[in-house]
Amino acid sequence: MARYVGAIDQGTTSTRFIVFDRGGNMITSAQKEHKQIFPKPGWVEHDPIEIWQNTQEVAGAALARASLGPSDLAAVGITNQRETTILWNKRSGKPLHNALVWQDTRVDQLVAQYARNGGANRFRAKTGLPLASYFSGLKLQWLLDNVHGARAKAQSGELLFGNIDTWLLWNLTGGSDGGLHITDVTNASRTQLMNLGTLDWDGALLEEFLIPRAVLPRIVASSEVYGAVKTPALLGTSVAGILGDQQAALVGQACFRPGEAKNTYGTGCFLLMNTGEKPIASSAGLITTVAYQIAKEKACYALEGSIAVTGALVQWLRDNLGMIASSNEVEKLAREVEDNGGVYFVPAFSGLYAPHWNERARGAILGLTRYVTRAHLARAVLEATAYQTREVLGAMGEDSSIQIPELRVDGGMVGNELLMQFQADILDVPVVRPKITETTALGAAYAAGLAVGYWRNREDLVSNWAVDKRWQPQMAENRRAALYRSWQKAVGRSLDWTD
Repeated sequence: MARYVGAIDQGTTSTRFIVFDRGGNMITSAQKEHKQIFPKPGWVEHDPIEIWQNTQEVAGAALARASLGPSDLAAVGITNQRETTILWNKRSGKPLHNALVWQDTRVDQLVAQYARNGGANRFRAKTGLPLASYFSGLKLQWLLDNVHGARAKAQSGELLFGNIDTWLLWNLTGGSDGGLHITDVTNASRTQLMNLGTLDWDGALLEEFLIPRAVLPRIVASSEVYGAVKTPALLGTSVAGILGDQQAALVGQACFRPGEAKNTYGTGCFLLMNTGEKPIASSAGLITTVAYQIAKEKACYALEGSIAVTGALVQWLRDNLGMIASSNEVEKLAREVEDNGGVYFVPAFSGLYAPHWNERARGAILGLTRYVTRAHLARAVLEATAYQTREVLGAMGEDSSIQIPELRVDGGMVGNELLMQFQADILDVPVVRPKITETTALGAAYAAGLAVGYWRNREDLVSNWAVDKRWQPQMAENRRAALYRSWQKAVGRSLDWTD
């Protein structure tokens, strides 16, 4: 019997392949970054061919490092950056254009055009999503209308659309030679084209967004055996799990009960709360999304708060201002001061996501005086992540009437002890880091492993989860309230900055 499960973790900045054992422990891994392409202000693209090549490379490298082969894997799961949109020719396998990344804002005018007739929430009842440049449907419309000949080819059945999960699975299972054109419910729920009730593409939405049904993948569960891999690095294995990256982290954190929540601290921050088998409509600026669907079971849903810029703000401090040489230095610099010196940094580089959904917001640094040093700025950068998380968690409490007992955390920033303590302080709830922090890849592995019986049930996965560190709130309530009031004032200054 195969000893391990593999996971492809295709993220915004890099692709990884990780192998896990039954205890959820990482056995081997490999990672490779891909190029970030910025053709114009607000435009963000990736090369799909580069991502596919990197996926094959890291899978082979990870297995080779541990002297493993594909036969050692019971199955492979995929987790991916969501909403990133690809349109390709199904005969040649060539993309018609670079992928439009989830951060890309080129469809802002389309968003405004649709919002003029019915408002930003006109599709929320069906999709759980507000109109925003974030989601895939309008990105796909832009490609069909702006790439020469694309719409005609799409209507004649020559083209295929997919987010990164669909692109990778199609290539893994044969590409133009019989590759499977499917997506799971979690990724489909991010297109703004799927009906949350039926878990299928919605005809009325396709008409509204001018999308030919012929380009769309078939929607499947998050955990089932899809098909055999035909690419050499993983030849003979099966792909048996697909989850969008944030839903994968929810599964990797074993948040299977309603009210359990996790926050992933990466390029952006994504806070998800499991709400059970019925979707909860948000009136507080959150997204209603599919959390996961295991085989033929009912789908489970989640409330999600998406924050566009968190870890990316630290990178900006490094790359654009040159204040630090590496991202790891930000904590040391921030610890040089006891507080933020009255400085607040609202990182609305491309608008604000949940709970504001304000496309016209722009970044702002407020409270500057001659007293302020680079250390205060570094601290304000870290605190911005914690404040934005509090905004989202407060909205979740309004929508669900659930006050979470603790916040489970994962992602690249959870090694920052200063940030994690401040997060507990500003939330006034414990913040918990698990022993296994690669929760996104682990969630994809769990989905694949459940499908092939490597893990028997969700109880097996819950038993794997264990605490590495817990941060308890230490801040006085009056101090917490004062800091948060100032943050809210700063956010107010950044809203509707552009016309």
